[in-house]
Amino acid sequence: MGIYTVSQLNEYIKQVLASDPRLGHVWVRGEISNLTKHSSGHYYFTLKDKSAQVSCVSFRMTNRTLKFEPESSMKVLVFGTVDVYTVRGQYQLRVLDMRPDGIGELYKAYEQLRNRLQEEGLFDVVHKKKIPRYPSRIGVITSPTGAAIHDILHVLKRRFPVDVLLSPAIVQGENSAETIIKSIGYLNDSDVDVIILGRGGGSLEDLWSFNEEIVARAIFESKIPIISAVGHETDYTIADFVADVRAPTPSAAAEIAVPEKKDLKKHILSLSSRVEQAAINLISVQQKKLDFLCSRIEPEKFIDILHRDMQRVDELNSRMEFGLKKIIEAKRSSLCGLAGRLNAVSPLNTLERGYSITLRAGDHNVVRKISDVDIDDLLDIRVIDGTVECRVTCVRSQRDNGKKRS
Repeated sequence: MGIYTVSQLNEYIKQVLASDPRLGHVWVRGEISNLTKHSSGHYYFTLKDKSAQVSCVSFRMTNRTLKFEPESSMKVLVFGTVDVYTVRGQYQLRVLDMRPDGIGELYKAYEQLRNRLQEEGLFDVVHKKKIPRYPSRIGVITSPTGAAIHDILHVLKRRFPVDVLLSPAIVQGENSAETIIKSIGYLNDSDVDVIILGRGGGSLEDLWSFNEEIVARAIFESKIPIISAVGHETDYTIADFVADVRAPTPSAAAEIAVPEKKDLKKHILSLSSRVEQAAINLISVQQKKLDFLCSRIEPEKFIDILHRDMQRVDELNSRMEFGLKKIIEAKRSSLCGLAGRLNAVSPLNTLERGYSITLRAGDHNVVRKISDVDIDDLLDIRVIDGTVECRVTCVRSQRDNGKKRS
């Protein structure tokens, strides 16, 4: 057989394992331990049971498609290929798919997704769209052979007959999530006013399609409001939290989607009665106003009103004239007072008392002191009836005892 190197031996073993069809695609049940989530996005862990264990690697591309977040001590079903890591001579299971195993693990995956989507805000009330009060067409996504569609149609027929557009979907098992997403997209491209998404009751595994992340995001991105009606009243799915309205059953969803025909008739009759009564009251009020106006424009009444108004005009005119006279007298009295005060300080009054005003002939500045003039300056002396032109020949100062300056 010759001598192998270690690398050659490991490669040969790898080829032998890879050539076995039973090991090429295998499902393995076990419990996760020693889980390492590398920064590269790859997962490395050990899958074990009570008496044995096997190394596993799940690469980033596979991890992106997983519908839950693996955790240590979680029981899972792993689908993969038996491989050999030739560097260490270690055989391992290369993971191609992974699913929670058992109700407990499914519920844990459900809780993980619900918490993550809640943190992203997909459940927030601000994103909920309003259900139209009077829809003309309703879209329904469910199995065409299930009990849910019959319950919905029965309730709609009884309460408020409308057009129904059924978009059939697989609501359980493989590829069910994809068909639900396609139906949501199809109805968003139609003319329906509201969508009912539902199915009858079942176990957690049966309802799992409505716990898929891709379904939740399709519901969130729908432009048309969606009523989720999955399972029974006690069943809650991720779809219920993301939908605009959650109904406990498909029948209840139909009741939410449309009004009750009897209640609508009562409401219309009530509105009709209110409109009729309001019209009667309005006509009565306007009739009273009309009667009043008619009574006011009778010939005798009109003449009386005209005479009264003419007298009123004369009265207002007299009051206006009297008021204007008082205002003018008050203004005249104020003007006289101001004129008297102004006349008291007028220089003309000073001239009347025998005084005069001396101005320099050149610039007409008032001469107040002997220093304001020089010998030979021309002066204008203003008196009550004219001006006297003079020339300065000498200046005498009182402080110099009449000493003359020439």
